[in-house]
Amino acid sequence: MVQRLDILKETPSQTAGPYVHIGATPNAIDIAGVWQTDLGSVMLTAETTGERIVVKGRVIDGAGRPLTDALVEIWQADAAGLYNSPQEPRGTADRHFVGWGRQAVDRDTGEFCFATIKPGSVPFGDGRLMAPHITVWIVARGINIGLHTRLYFGDEAVANAGDPVLLRIEDRSRIATLVAPKDLSTDPPTYRFDIHLQGPQETVFFDI
Repeated sequence: MVQRLDILKETPSQTAGPYVHIGATPNAIDIAGVWQTDLGSVMLTAETTGERIVVKGRVIDGAGRPLTDALVEIWQADAAGLYNSPQEPRGTADRHFVGWGRQAVDRDTGEFCFATIKPGSVPFGDGRLMAPHITVWIVARGINIGLHTRLYFGDEAVANAGDPVLLRIEDRSRIATLVAPKDLSTDPPTYRFDIHLQGPQETVFFDI
């Protein structure tokens, strides 16, 4: 029977495979001439306001091995808690801050590293302020649907304790998988955020 043309069916999910980097981060895999700089590789300018920070981490599989073919994206608000989006209703975000980053992890170490700023608080749907956080999205070979999680900051204990999203996590012990400790020995300070796909330290992922 021929399918009716006015009905669209969902396309089956497929693993990102090793080819996602060709279209998303060609320079990272030594394909020159597509873009001068991979989209999302630079988030800051000299004029960006806010506290400079570095976010580092790895995507780790169930056997404890870092993935070396993962692609990581982050989204966040600026230092005032405003998103760089035409749908931002609360004001105009810092025009010197992109608010979005994309990186292929290092092919030897599996590490990602974003130079960014610490975001301000943004309101939850009911108006309550959420703790400062960064949204993280991960794809890699073997992952059929991109995984969403959040990075919260280890030096924001009071804000984290009242965060509306963290309060919804029933297993309170798992909140630690979303909190990145701060390393003051670096300049700018570094927040370490390792993402565990499986196992006893599995990161909390969100169905959004």
